[in-house]
Amino acid sequence: MKLIHMSDIHLTAPGKTIGGRDPRLNFERALTDILKCHHDAELLVITGDLSDWGDRDDYEWLKARLESFPVPVRLCIGNHDRRESFLGVFPDHAGPGGFAHGVHDTAAGRCLFLDTVLPESHAGQFCEVRQQWLGARLSEHPGPFLLFMHHNPMPTHLRPMDRIRLLDDAAFRDIVGRHRDKIRHIFFGHCHLPLAGSVAGVPASSLRGTNHASFPVFAETELLSASDLPEAYGVVFLGGDYVTVHMVEFGYAGPIRIEGSTDYKAWDRETMVR
Repeated sequence: MKLIHMSDIHLTAPGKTIGGRDPRLNFERALTDILKCHHDAELLVITGDLSDWGDRDDYEWLKARLESFPVPVRLCIGNHDRRESFLGVFPDHAGPGGFAHGVHDTAAGRCLFLDTVLPESHAGQFCEVRQQWLGARLSEHPGPFLLFMHHNPMPTHLRPMDRIRLLDDAAFRDIVGRHRDKIRHIFFGHCHLPLAGSVAGVPASSLRGTNHASFPVFAETELLSASDLPEAYGVVFLGGDYVTVHMVEFGYAGPIRIEGSTDYKAWDRETMVR
């Protein structure tokens, strides 16, 4: 099975830019690249920060755009989103307690979409109500599961980023740990960075968004960092006993050299002079 992981699309009003980049245009470029190379994907999941300001117009535009997209799509919300506005446009994503939770079955397992939004904060929350929902979903089904969420559920050790992490991360990891044998992978966004690790023994990964990028400046202890690295989305392959995750930098505009071609000669180890 193949699925696409996308995050942090940060849609804005037409013509508006973030860091000199047009989020709507870059989102369109990502969709075009996906249809060119991965039209056979079973599912596309966008893990939050759908809108940069949580504007209803952004959600309405997104819904209209995705209605014609041939790959099924599921959405999570992030710290830049507004839950009420989002659910007003995507009522099918509403879950118990008024949260934007969801469940979707795929060939590789049952997908759970988690709401980690803490209103009026860039940090995330997974309160007791949400913890009970996740625990119940993991208990009622034999799995396997794939979890999708916005906020990072483990420390990045970048101090500015970790101040806006999932604040209930220890409680979240406790739930995951109790069901680790049934959870294949956890996908998250928020950090605008390619990240890989584990959460209570479960593999986890993140990636750059489709617009602006961050950079891991470990010496900076107060302020978030930005860079001009290429825009990206993820391609995930799931087999019976493995998960492979790629970050596709569709925003890269430089050369790609194919072995055997003329422009590959300088890279050819068979003919390279030491």
